[in-house]
Amino acid sequence: MLQKMIVIAVFLLSAAVFGGVLWRLAPNQSLLEVSREEVHFPTVSGFNLNRQEFTFPQDLAGELNILFIPFLQRQQLVVNTWIPFAQESEAAFPGVVYYELPTIDEMPSLSRLFVNEGMRAGIPDEIARERTVTLYIDTRSFMETTDIPGKDEVHILLVNRGGDILWRTTGRFDETKGEALLGAIEANR
Repeated sequence: MLQKMIVIAVFLLSAAVFGGVLWRLAPNQSLLEVSREEVHFPTVSGFNLNRQEFTFPQDLAGELNILFIPFLQRQQLVVNTWIPFAQESEAAFPGVVYYELPTIDEMPSLSRLFVNEGMRAGIPDEIARERTVTLYIDTRSFMETTDIPGKDEVHILLVNRGGDILWRTTGRFDETKGEALLGAIEANR
């Protein structure tokens, strides 16, 4: 009997310790709050790959922010075509900052933990970890609010801290899209 009680006590202690660790590591369910009827970037929250919580658009660091919104893991390759251009834009235009916002349907906390920690393990670059903020939200509502018609492409938005979408495109980087984005940055500075 004493042995069974010891086993149960060890189990409960282990569960409490693991549960506490899981609670700190697993990102909370993201917030999605639509504040107006017209198309805009809504209030959303998420955790970056350094486990820091952000609420956008108010926590966007730039006056103008380039947001890469992939919905599927394979779309990371498309986002990667934009990163050098985004880095050059940041260097050329003070007040411009880029973020990657993987946008995923709501899921249980353990699943969010595995997704975030898997991405964290695969991205050693500190800036990329800081700028990658995963959103676990009602993607349908998010897409309606931002006027994103589908998940089949990466969506690139230029957004200010007020949540106004100032410019948009989809897909891989090319010179034409880059020039259009630079024009939008210039027009909104």
